[in-house]
Amino acid sequence: MKAPPFAYVRAGSLADVFALWSAAGPDAKLLAGGQSLLATLAFRLSEPSTLIDISRVAELAGISAVGDGIRVGALTTHAELGASDLVRRHAPLLAEAVPLIAHPAIRNRGTIGGSLAYADPAAELPACVVALDATIVARSATGERRIPAAQFFTGLYATALADNELIAAVELSARKPQERAVILELARRSGDYAMAGIAARAQVSGGTLVDPRLVFFGVGAAPVTATAAMAALAGKSATPDTIAHAQAALDADLDPPADLHGGPDMKRYLARVLLARALTRLTGAEEARAA
Repeated sequence: MKAPPFAYVRAGSLADVFALWSAAGPDAKLLAGGQSLLATLAFRLSEPSTLIDISRVAELAGISAVGDGIRVGALTTHAELGASDLVRRHAPLLAEAVPLIAHPAIRNRGTIGGSLAYADPAAELPACVVALDATIVARSATGERRIPAAQFFTGLYATALADNELIAAVELSARKPQERAVILELARRSGDYAMAGIAARAQVSGGTLVDPRLVFFGVGAAPVTATAAMAALAGKSATPDTIAHAQAALDADLDPPADLHGGPDMKRYLARVLLARALTRLTGAEEARAA
């Protein structure tokens, strides 16, 4: 199929973005990397009246140290994210996620802001920012809002962004001492969306898990924080019995819908497998048998 007809304008600054957006009306869409938007246009799942190109807005670009953490501009591409020394030092989970995202051509164009705003439940970066307790910095013509990542994803392809509000940046705290993180997923082919995935983070002291964070993707309408499994692991070592208890607790955390990959039971099984593998990676323990 071909994209529907639309007008195209390019913004040169944030002020320009909001002026153009207001003039274009409610059916306008922002264009950054375009890796999600252009596909929806091609299939006519989206029919905007106007595309507002924000790819050259300098205020939305760059990765910088801020206080004891980092600020990642919304226009940062996946490839730039993976190559950044600051990201690898302060938020290595994000850098580790990059090779899992689609293919090099998409990683060279797709942006972190676009991925978070599109809010695909099978995407890696939304789960990562929730696991890292990141803050989403949203901008509108009237000011700035700071939204905890855990409150940002509100449903299937839905976010807490208001009308004519965009993601300006993502802010992340510095990596804590003894903190480790891992992202794992199961996909039918390299580059495919995950059938199920996990972004996990914890401080590991003498093999004991402190403040574990477990966020699953591909198993719900948005990133799913596994609070019951986290409670089963907090302050404990990743022994086979502890892992089994955490896997059992996932039944209270996950209610996955069926999709083209399989049904809820298969999704739960994959989540248990991924949890065991993630804990093995976090603690360096011998691989436990998945349920």
